[in-house]
Amino acid sequence: MADEITKAQVARPGSDTIFRKMIRKEIPAKIIYEDGQCLAFHDISPQAPTHFLVIPKKHISQISAAADDDERLHGHLMIVGKKCAADLGLKKGYQMVANEGSNGGQSVYHIHLHVLEGRQMNWPPV
Repeated sequence: MADEITKAQVARPGSDTIFRKMIRKEIPAKIIYEDGQCLAFHDISPQAPTHFLVIPKKHISQISAAADDDERLHGHLMIVGKKCAADLGLKKGYQMVANEGSNGGQSVYHIHLHVLEGRQMNWPPV
């Protein structure tokens, strides 16, 4: 957990990201789903037994930088997350999380939706 906090505190918007490289297929990813708008793949540093990410192919650095016309895209990410969860057999519930900025734990400045399952998720998160 401390490592994730450290990453979030030093991450900055404006640079090429690991996610953009995955979209361009420059870095391999364990892809679950892909369409013209987004990519879903297993997290390389899972925080739960099942942990995958859903990212838009359009680069948006963070939620606060999203335009009003990105509304459909954000909804699409949630629906893709739901469909991937069903395809992976997540039946006991799961958590969807989007981090905003350094205090929100954002460590990659390309919006993304975490989907986590396989253990009891806590609220508030710790």
